[in-house]
Amino acid sequence: MKISCVGAGPAGLYFAIVMKRRNPNHEIVVHERNPAGTTHGWGVVFWEDLLTTLRTNDPDSAQAIADQAVPWSGQVVDVEGQPPLHHGGGGYGLCRRRLLQILIERALALGVDVRFESEISELSQVADADLIVAADGVASPLRRHRADQFRPQIEAGRNKYLWLATTQRFPSFTFGFVPTSAGWVWFHAYSFKEGMSTFIVECAPETWKGLGLGTMRADAELRLLESIFAKHLDGHELISRDGQGHTLPWSSFRRLVNRRWRADNLVLIGDAAHTTHFTIGSGTRLAIDDAIALASALSEHDSLPRALDAFDRRRQRALARVQRDARLSAEWFENLPRYIRYNAPTFFTLLLARRSRLLKRMPARTYLYLRGQYTKLTGRAAAPLGRIGGPAHPFGSRAKCGIAGAEPGAPRH
Repeated sequence: MKISCVGAGPAGLYFAIVMKRRNPNHEIVVHERNPAGTTHGWGVVFWEDLLTTLRTNDPDSAQAIADQAVPWSGQVVDVEGQPPLHHGGGGYGLCRRRLLQILIERALALGVDVRFESEISELSQVADADLIVAADGVASPLRRHRADQFRPQIEAGRNKYLWLATTQRFPSFTFGFVPTSAGWVWFHAYSFKEGMSTFIVECAPETWKGLGLGTMRADAELRLLESIFAKHLDGHELISRDGQGHTLPWSSFRRLVNRRWRADNLVLIGDAAHTTHFTIGSGTRLAIDDAIALASALSEHDSLPRALDAFDRRRQRALARVQRDARLSAEWFENLPRYIRYNAPTFFTLLLARRSRLLKRMPARTYLYLRGQYTKLTGRAAAPLGRIGGPAHPFGSRAKCGIAGAEPGAPRH
């Protein structure tokens, strides 16, 4: 089969790797519009289950990824003015650039033709391909050519966020919340390589505007954010990929869903097909899962249309709950004042249960009361989510370990 894959992110590259391993005779070209070494973001986060999946599908790249991954242990919530709280679990961080290098090297070793600075914006450019895989991101140019069949819906989130890095080491996945004169500002941080951590800043649009963010030079704005998070950074700097003199690249998260993921011989994977909010930490895992599922469907069916239809059905079902959870998680942070007024143990409980559909529909105190009653009636601990990207249940996960003292507290004033 002759395959053109547009986009050299984790989804496109891993699909090429899996397909080549299954049949070396496939002619696969991966087109990437950017120069080699270009990437967005800093580190990615994942768990042991992804490494297990990678080892099953390509042991060589799995081992290289495992060797480069930096483990982090537990989750920490630090609300200014209260003692930090800790929760168990753990995962891995990895430099996104290094991840892409590993996948590129592996693809090349298997005989995949990876072409950089090769922009594909028209289907006519890859008309000779039997299969066209659009792995070209949330703003996919190829998807626009079949928009009437894919029927994409893009919804912008309310909050503003900024993807930075820091030389400060965060050995646990850390949420830090700091009050300012214009409202709360918070970060999500985790280590992704020795001496470097991802540091995502988020706030409500009113706070963003009140602090003058997005209006000043990048260097001045970084210094302002360093002063806000001075206690957490402990003298370490914040780093952006944007040069001095430019404004920082603040964004509003774009939630994307498509009614269909295939149209004729064009199929969507990764962020071209779906997006999930960064607060559930599933982007890399879902991109890899898309790649494996598409390769599996193609191996199982002799007919390309039947294979693509099977892939579409499977992944749509698999993503339905994940996207719902991601939406609930994003909305929780968009309604932060509703929760952060409680004491630290209660706030942490609410944070870890942020993907509960019940929590969204009732006062937080009522939710916590019902959660306590559930535990009494069933004899099972209705613990909050065991990890950032873990499964969601009515009152959180089925994990046995809860947060000590996480009962409703008096609202904080």
